[in-house]
Amino acid sequence: MNFDKLVSRHKTGCVKWDGMKNFFGTNDALPMWVADMDFESPAPVIEAMRQHVEHGVFGYAMETDEYKQSIADWMKQRHAWEIDQDWIVFCPGVVPALSFAVQAFTQPGDKIVIQPPVYPPFHNVVKDHGRELVLNPLKCENGRYSMDLEGLEAILEGGHIKMLILCSPHNPVGRVWTRGELEALVQLCARHDVLIVSDEIHADLVYEKNAHIPLTQISGDAKKRSIICTAPSKTFNIAGLNTSNVIIPDPDIRSTFKKTLELYHVGSISTLGSAATQAAYTSGGEWLDEVLSYMQQNIDYVLDYIGKHIPEIKAYRPEATYLMWLDFRALGMTKDEVADFLLSKAKLALNKGSAFGAEGEGFMRMNIACPKATVIEAMERLNTAMKDWRKAQK
Repeated sequence: MNFDKLVSRHKTGCVKWDGMKNFFGTNDALPMWVADMDFESPAPVIEAMRQHVEHGVFGYAMETDEYKQSIADWMKQRHAWEIDQDWIVFCPGVVPALSFAVQAFTQPGDKIVIQPPVYPPFHNVVKDHGRELVLNPLKCENGRYSMDLEGLEAILEGGHIKMLILCSPHNPVGRVWTRGELEALVQLCARHDVLIVSDEIHADLVYEKNAHIPLTQISGDAKKRSIICTAPSKTFNIAGLNTSNVIIPDPDIRSTFKKTLELYHVGSISTLGSAATQAAYTSGGEWLDEVLSYMQQNIDYVLDYIGKHIPEIKAYRPEATYLMWLDFRALGMTKDEVADFLLSKAKLALNKGSAFGAEGEGFMRMNIACPKATVIEAMERLNTAMKDWRKAQK
């Protein structure tokens, strides 16, 4: 498992590299934006797909008992989470799952809470379907983000909230919510009859073992009002296979969700997606442990480098994900000026923090799931640009 290997992704049709021109207007930058890895997927995953390719027949596929059992076994081994096969509902992606949940359980004009700064599609799946977006921004105190539970209580007491979309672990700030935080959240939502849709796509990418708690593990109330969105995509770098699994313990909620999927005829898994997922959850644990250790070293390098050489920028240590949240507000630039500075001066393509909500203005999100040589080059580019910036301030 050589994560130092530089794998060329040019001319493969990938968004991160080949799509950079469309998003940034240039190919002359180091892409550290889209949340996928520049590492090869686990060998068992590649081998499982190779066997299917060599078989040569790609007819309609279904979710087999073995497929579902691999998911259940993974959740038990990795998260001490006992789930039934019946709880699993296939969906072609977590973002589509969020969209279907909004359509299944709310009506136009209904209010839905999100906690920004948060993954941009959270905003979109609410607004695009004519629902009312209600913001419960995270608090940041002493360099650590937390939920504003008092603010959430006030929002829920105002009435008419139908749903809360939770990001757990959180993208982009990298928090792994504690049991106490999740218990308080569930209690509030139970008191006000609010459905919780929990995006747990980054659940496996946690740096402290067993730190992540699946929401349904919190309480009986959580089990009765939760939709848990999971996927092997971020974990094993197979996002292009469009495979996710929505886990819904409550039979009535599960039935309603499945009926909405049936309306759009999107409930069919692909042959390669099925093979890759089963192989990943059955044989990908060792690879994941090693890639987490490698990415932790990348995170340490960035934090150390910025601390020593670029004190104007504040970098947050993520408890989960391979995404680093960088604070550029001390530079006194607008959100667009920060993005332009990074792109034109440092030649770095990062995600604008403002895309995650107004609370992210002045921040940028950087993906460190790449060979360390790429991280080193990124820091050197940033340092050179900052040296020029300092000279210009004199």
